[in-house]
Amino acid sequence: MNENKRYLFGLLAVLAVFLAFSLLKKPDRAGSVATCGECATIAMPNLEGNNMDIPDKEYKKRLSPEAYRVLREKGTEKPFSGKYYYNEEKGVYVCGACGNPLFTSKTKFDAGCGWPSFYEPVSPESVRTQTDRSLGIERTEVICGKCSSHLGHVFDDGPQPTGQRYCINSVALDFKKETGAPVKTETALFAAGCFWGVEAQFKKVKGIIKTTVGYTGGHIVNPTYRDVCTGKTGHAEAIQVKFDPEQVSYGELLDIFWEIHDPTTRNRQGPDVGSQYRSAIFYKDTQQ
Repeated sequence: MNENKRYLFGLLAVLAVFLAFSLLKKPDRAGSVATCGECATIAMPNLEGNNMDIPDKEYKKRLSPEAYRVLREKGTEKPFSGKYYYNEEKGVYVCGACGNPLFTSKTKFDAGCGWPSFYEPVSPESVRTQTDRSLGIERTEVICGKCSSHLGHVFDDGPQPTGQRYCINSVALDFKKETGAPVKTETALFAAGCFWGVEAQFKKVKGIIKTTVGYTGGHIVNPTYRDVCTGKTGHAEAIQVKFDPEQVSYGELLDIFWEIHDPTTRNRQGPDVGSQYRSAIFYKDTQQ
């Protein structure tokens, strides 16, 4: 009798193992996780147009050779050569490979580096970052948050409020122009010593669209550096600032002007001595 019980229990145990194994081998195809043998044939879901599953040959068809080199092979275009570096139109910059919105014109600023620069993406999901050691130094690469195409790099020397500079290749972008009234801009002209140092300070300011350095206030046309250094032309080293008054006012620019130099030292700023380094404000209209 005991032997029969042992046989019966053994048979039930075998049936239980067989039943469990059968259930594991029959997953619900609609929502289960595939077994290892099936992973290679089941594609990842297409989440809101995610382009991760687009074959490389399709990118070659849709992109120019230069765009493909930058976006898909992590290349870099020559500085100051991109069509969007000097673009001042209002709109949205999107990924050149998949059309994902990346940056807006409101966060674009002139960093003087030769590539379009932005201090903030459209959203945290618009771009992703990863470590890049391709040149023997560690940098932070910026890639599209949707298709993972290479866009450029990000550095911690940008303007507030983020302090970041997203340095992006023009050829990696497309631009969607905003329809409506053009952006209203104003111009300010300041002299506060060596124009390179002054320009570096103003480029950090949110709302600055473009900066141009040169000489002004003198009595000869198109003077050279040597001409100005003689002190006989009457020119001052100056910076012309083009700004969006909706983001920064002329009064706020004046506050910055007073803060970044010492107007009480006549014809001198730090080690730079000469009448070309004098402090001056060249107003554009009666309001200024």
